[in-house]
Amino acid sequence: MTHFDVFGLTPALELDVKALEQQLRALSLEFHPDRFAQADARTRLAALEKTTALNDAFKVLRDPVKRAFYVLKLKGVDLDSEASAAQVKMPLSFLEEVMERRERLEGLKHARDVEQARAMADEIEREKSAALERAKVALERDDVPEATHQLGRVRYLSRFIEEVEALEEEALS
Repeated sequence: MTHFDVFGLTPALELDVKALEQQLRALSLEFHPDRFAQADARTRLAALEKTTALNDAFKVLRDPVKRAFYVLKLKGVDLDSEASAAQVKMPLSFLEEVMERRERLEGLKHARDVEQARAMADEIEREKSAALERAKVALERDDVPEATHQLGRVRYLSRFIEEVEALEEEALS
């Protein structure tokens, strides 16, 4: 059963997140374990499993990046697994660019220049959004290699943004 199946949805990249939230609330009430507190052990376990599946599915489907990675996984490429991620061959020029940016970020971390790091992260966020859109288009045309390539870019860019956010948090403490 896929995360889409849990909500009775057809796999899709575009979802109405507000409608998904409403459906989560309705299904959570229907299957909440407290409603089955007096039921037999098998029924209580089934309610708990259904609630867990709902929550897990919602965490993935509400986030456009996680949803795209999940749709790619349904097409046979799991970028969250070490083996699949290692098979994604990113262009050397992109990897060199990533290394240069990381070196620059390390310098900014050392200088505690949060403002410049945030400016870099904002630029990279735009690149990440563009790569995600290209991945969505590729997935819609069932171009798995291109979607894999673009989502590989999204992964690298997301990690960079996470590092900047950690720097910002550190600066605030």
